[in-house]
Amino acid sequence: MPTANLTMLTDFYELTMMQGYFANGIADKLGVFDLFYRQNPFGNGFAVMAGLEQVIEYVNNLRFDKADVDYLSGLGQFDAAFLDYLRDFRFTGDIHAMPEGEIVFPFEPLVRVTAPIIQAQLLETALLNIINHQCLIATKAARICYAAGGDAVLEFGLRRAQGPDAGVLGARAGVIGGCDATSNVLAGQLFDVPVRGTHAHSWVMSFPSELEAFRAYARTFPDACLLLVDTYDSLGSGVPNAITVFGEMRRKAAESGAAFKNFGIRLDSGDIAYLSKEARKMLDGAGFQDAIISASGDLDEFLIRDLKLQGAAVTVWGIGTRLITAYDCPALGGVYKLAAESGVKTGGGANELTPKIKISNNPQKITNPGVKKVMRLYEKSTGKIKADLITLDHEEIDENADLTIFDPNATWRRMTLKAGRFYHRPLLRPIFIGGAQVYESPPLRDIAAYFQAALGTLWDEHKRIVNPHVIPVDLSDALWELKRVMIDEIQRSKRIQKI
Repeated sequence: MPTANLTMLTDFYELTMMQGYFANGIADKLGVFDLFYRQNPFGNGFAVMAGLEQVIEYVNNLRFDKADVDYLSGLGQFDAAFLDYLRDFRFTGDIHAMPEGEIVFPFEPLVRVTAPIIQAQLLETALLNIINHQCLIATKAARICYAAGGDAVLEFGLRRAQGPDAGVLGARAGVIGGCDATSNVLAGQLFDVPVRGTHAHSWVMSFPSELEAFRAYARTFPDACLLLVDTYDSLGSGVPNAITVFGEMRRKAAESGAAFKNFGIRLDSGDIAYLSKEARKMLDGAGFQDAIISASGDLDEFLIRDLKLQGAAVTVWGIGTRLITAYDCPALGGVYKLAAESGVKTGGGANELTPKIKISNNPQKITNPGVKKVMRLYEKSTGKIKADLITLDHEEIDENADLTIFDPNATWRRMTLKAGRFYHRPLLRPIFIGGAQVYESPPLRDIAAYFQAALGTLWDEHKRIVNPHVIPVDLSDALWELKRVMIDEIQRSKRIQKI
């Protein structure tokens, strides 16, 4: 969407905590927050990073204007000194993030924010809103496009999206995940991606006959004529009438010496497998082997997979509701957790960062402490991902030495990567340093190409839409030991307090 000031797009408790930090003299201590998710959506083997461009726009426009401060003042909960602070609020910290189009896995920091804690706290709600949504839709699109097996996939979801922003940014995320084009004209304009569309049943119904409607459409769009054939009877009238019009178009093109291309039919209802196969026979029998057969109508990756197994003759898939709404998984579930902070010395200044950890009876909710980075480990002979390793920020990997990694939840499960047979790549990139933007978002088409290249580093077993093989995400020895020690210290402290 067009650049906007979304500073007030926050939960109220972010502001109450900010006033608390301010009132208690700890607003300037550094906080390090990780944004991550705990479980791959849709039962997929991975998720797709998306939304960073909108995060950058959000941070660049962070400021409370007069109307914002006046509104907050009117709530009667914030004191004058804090409201004066908000008038001059700017983000001055660092942000590291994975690039859009990156393949990502649970518990990995997708975004790492290092800033005065009063600033870092404010970013929580908006960053989660942006990243959760676009990652979810991009991942759903990736599943649908994988099921389509190389066929063109068009994003058709605007009318079913949960509002204009979701429609536009969902279309953007869909393109990152592999969609070839969108029906959303505003998204096409904003992000320079192809837009596609034909006509609705109302077009056919507004003419005296289906044949006249098809002829009128062909006259209007002779170089892009895709006819919706299921208004009355797909095989009984729709396809035969389309064939009649295509014959007229071909003869006219031959007379003028023009090329006859970009034509076909769309099926929007009924048994798509049967109808498309029969339509293919009819079109081929009439000499229109190049005719496109497009299908739409509440499709998703599971239905596309089954239709292809049944030999459906569809070459273009239009996907609406079940993509744009992430129909079977309405939320990614990303979280934003404090991983480290500095103390504040008497007289000002800050101490070194101290790791922080959240403890839970649910092991999945115990956070990984400290300032971290993510290393992706590849098999040198194939270029495929072997594992991801979350390490402390100061750690380095020596590719000339054996590297043994282990499952942090089942430490007996180990894998050794032999020296010289693997290589690694850090995934987090600097986005803001000292409040200044140091990273430029690529064009959307380049992001989509980046994802396709990343997808090539997975084996097919990792891409399965049901029960995919899991890429290990392990902790370095140092991070695992830090986490273990901190858990033990907290448990020991609790026992002492009870005594």
